[in-house]
Amino acid sequence: MIRGINQQNIFSLDEDYEKFIAILAKYHKKSEYEIYAYCLMGNHAHLLIKEGKETLSHAMKRIGTSYVSWYNWQYNRKGHLFQDRYKSEPVEDDVYFLTVLRYIQQNPLKVGLTKDNASYKWSSFKEYINQPKIVNIEFALKMFHQERDKAIERFKRYNKESNHDQCLEMPTKRETLSDKEIRHLVLSNGGI
Repeated sequence: MIRGINQQNIFSLDEDYEKFIAILAKYHKKSEYEIYAYCLMGNHAHLLIKEGKETLSHAMKRIGTSYVSWYNWQYNRKGHLFQDRYKSEPVEDDVYFLTVLRYIQQNPLKVGLTKDNASYKWSSFKEYINQPKIVNIEFALKMFHQERDKAIERFKRYNKESNHDQCLEMPTKRETLSDKEIRHLVLSNGGI
């Protein structure tokens, strides 16, 4: 998971989302990692990736550096875009793999960006249903059934199930106030 610094947006326009996906595809070929799921939200992105010929940290550095360089050029800005480095956790068994897969696919649904996983434009859900591009869908679909049509139906059903899946959660411990909070405090106490 990567998140924008100060929880700011790292994707605003369609072009931003498209560029990030293009970068994932580019380094997918170079680093030979497997992408099992992705979901790009306004201020963060979830990825389910298996290391390839490079370490995950090296691949994520390539992805992050490339996107930040483009983003800073695109928006005429300087400096950091991401909050810290990426956050990750190991996925060591099939049950947790499927939990993480569903968590990532349901993210836009759970935060109210869509009412249907299939209609969210910036996740890998649509690749599983009918448009595989950069995601290795075979690995997960075979967990549902050997026949592709049945596997897709079971995948859809699984992703519609109500759940309380908890995956990598970023702690929200804050030691400082945001600009907005400071402004509110100043104004509510009579200003400067």
